[in-house]
Amino acid sequence: MARKSGLGRGLDALIPVPEEIITDDQPTGTLEVSIVDIVPNPRQPRHSINQDKLSELADSIKEHGVIQPLIVTHEKQTNHYVHIAGERRLRAAQLAGLDTVPVILREASEQESLELALIENVQRADLTPLETAEAYHHLADEFHLSHEEIAQRVGKNRVTITNTMRLLRLPESVRQALAEEKITEGHARALLGLHSPQAQAAALATIIRNELTVRQTESLIRKMNGSRTESTAKKNLSSELIDLQDRFQSKLGTRVQLKQSGSKGGGSIVIYYYSDEELNGLVGQIIGET
Repeated sequence: MARKSGLGRGLDALIPVPEEIITDDQPTGTLEVSIVDIVPNPRQPRHSINQDKLSELADSIKEHGVIQPLIVTHEKQTNHYVHIAGERRLRAAQLAGLDTVPVILREASEQESLELALIENVQRADLTPLETAEAYHHLADEFHLSHEEIAQRVGKNRVTITNTMRLLRLPESVRQALAEEKITEGHARALLGLHSPQAQAAALATIIRNELTVRQTESLIRKMNGSRTESTAKKNLSSELIDLQDRFQSKLGTRVQLKQSGSKGGGSIVIYYYSDEELNGLVGQIIGET
């Protein structure tokens, strides 16, 4: 069962408060909810929690209680409260032996539940790169949000959304290595430059065996693709063109290559993209259409 206590405002602009808990003297409110009445959010983007940090939080909760309320929505059919945000606090409270926790009750659709959980975890940097990528994928695939719309909701750059989601294209062996922190997100993104799972797996083994840095990995990928190294390719460009190429890449958020074809100043600009969504984004940036 739940009982009311005081609360300040904070998330009303994102998710409305159910009318049944609004009163004249308490426009919003917290509830003290039994932990056994809270069920997990099936769309929680986080899959794992650092146990040492969880124990530290549990010790803090034993000393000071749960200072920041959890966010939940009420499921009328079962009379349970579905957890939306604050999973670490919930698990730590269980570990600390609490019977009840303070919650903020919100009305939320499935999409809003995922968005709020994702926003909280991303802002706290609590999600792994793959967990973040999967959450973005759910928003795009199930709720038909564009990468630009996702970026606006979570406060990220569109290019960041696109590049993070590309991690899901990696073979299982690479994703597993990333999840186990054997490689970094930088390594994983570099491996996307290889176009077959077999080549990516072979490069992964070399990275782990030789403890390659991200820069060394990028050089390895270029060699495996049979292309010239970046330094060699840039030898044919003036310093002005190298600077211009770097500015193009920074602005567009993707690989750009300038090529000179003769001594009269002619040449070409090659812009690389890796998905239809990324192409649409580039078209929007360059000519203002999608």
